[in-house]
Amino acid sequence: MNKTVVVIGGGAAGMMAACEAAKKAHVILLEKNDKLGKKLYITGKGRCNLTNASEPDELIENTPSNPYFMYSSYYTFGSEKTMAFFESLGVKLKVERGKRVFPVSEKASDIVKALERELRKSGVDIRLGTPAKRLVTAGTDQHKKIVGVEIGKGETIKCDAVIVATGGLSYPMTGSTGDGYKFSKELGHTVTKLYPSLVPLKAKEPWVTALQGLSLKNVSIVVRQAQTVVYKDFGEMLFTHFGVSGPMILSASRFLGDQYAKNPTLTIDLKPKLNEKELDIRLLRDFEKYNNKDFRNALDDLLPQKMIPVMIELSAIDPFKKVHDVTKEERKTLGHLLKNLTLTIIDSTGFSEAVITCGGVCVDEIDPSTMQSKLVSGLYFAGEVIDVDCYTGGFNLQAAFSTAYLAGNIER
Repeated sequence: MNKTVVVIGGGAAGMMAACEAAKKAHVILLEKNDKLGKKLYITGKGRCNLTNASEPDELIENTPSNPYFMYSSYYTFGSEKTMAFFESLGVKLKVERGKRVFPVSEKASDIVKALERELRKSGVDIRLGTPAKRLVTAGTDQHKKIVGVEIGKGETIKCDAVIVATGGLSYPMTGSTGDGYKFSKELGHTVTKLYPSLVPLKAKEPWVTALQGLSLKNVSIVVRQAQTVVYKDFGEMLFTHFGVSGPMILSASRFLGDQYAKNPTLTIDLKPKLNEKELDIRLLRDFEKYNNKDFRNALDDLLPQKMIPVMIELSAIDPFKKVHDVTKEERKTLGHLLKNLTLTIIDSTGFSEAVITCGGVCVDEIDPSTMQSKLVSGLYFAGEVIDVDCYTGGFNLQAAFSTAYLAGNIER
């Protein structure tokens, strides 16, 4: 074990890569924060949705950016092996709805502590509060090779390989400030356009503030960009004081990129199991039940209480009008609104609240079977720094673990 590998970044990918590399080399793990796994602590709202119990082909289906680049990663170290790895470290796991995998304890800290124990057991030299400044290479422009990592104050760690696992730009307070992109560009790599993904969305319509905190289940959404459908889904969403969030919305944000100036729209179908004709029959039945009441008091069976005033306002039906006086045209208007509640999306909440970064080091310049740079010998990439991102549900952490395993588990 005479080779030295430096891993830059002590997040999910960095810790996994260091664990694997330590089987074959002396490993130094550089983390600029004062503790490891800072972003891991907040994943899954502190519960850590560490993977999704899906077969490799399902993992690929849930990877919209460069899915086939991940073929070797997922088939070499997929969710089954990820779960087995953590269980071997003493972490008991459970599978919840949507195949989401969590520690039984529901504590993200248990995942971080297990990885840290394994790092120390494997003899990894963990250096906290130590940011990397620059990657040092030797050779010609055509045949560059990693020879060290500069860490400041004139100190350079000599090494045979570097694994860049610095994360992206999402949740910058955890230390994800784009360092890996800078290192990559300095060595000739292409970094694709970067924008926040799996992020809450801001809406133009002021009435969303009245629905703050309202969660909707079993609704469907359609997102359009310049009249073109870019995303469809069925499931859960949440209204916020600025717009919308929740699982479907986060996934939808992936397809909007940074094109908010084009005023994309989000259309919500509140009654997706009924077509407009069936919904009209339902409305007639409810109206008959509340025949002599004011219109404002006739929607309790149809909508959450918090939503009723907003829907009445949008329908332009007099709230004090007796139900038996509501016209057929007004009823049709209400039915159409229930099937087509539309918002104008004006922005996302940005990298500060994004789960993941879309974009990264161009995959054409990385060997998909080893994660080694095709441009610089001894340079490897793992995790979010690569131009690969996935849907919500544990898929992004799995991508981090899969790429990290390949980056670390190779002959040096």
